[in-house]
Amino acid sequence: MKKEELAFFKNLLTDRITELLSHADSTVTGMTKPKENFADPTDRASHEAERSFELRIRDREHKLIKKIKKALIRIENETFGICETCEEEISDKRLKARPVTTQCIECKKREEDMEKALGI
Repeated sequence: MKKEELAFFKNLLTDRITELLSHADSTVTGMTKPKENFADPTDRASHEAERSFELRIRDREHKLIKKIKKALIRIENETFGICETCEEEISDKRLKARPVTTQCIECKKREEDMEKALGI
């Protein structure tokens, strides 16, 4: 992969990780506020459901942050854009759609078909 393309993906991933980390900071700040008192149990349940949903989103973002960090390491190691399964180049179109991917579309499809067949 060309240096310009690697720089593009590095900037893209760095911007994304910065955005995700700012979301995490705002969630932590929001969670450390004093607890609100709700007169109505339904309001309390609704508030707790919203917090639970937000925490699930942050958990998914945490996993994405790990994948982004690994992708940035692959950029530094010059293995970014190479399929871990077949060692062929991953298409630019796929990398732009999912820059943290580690497999080309063909290998990923095979993996998903195998998981589906095994019921995983």
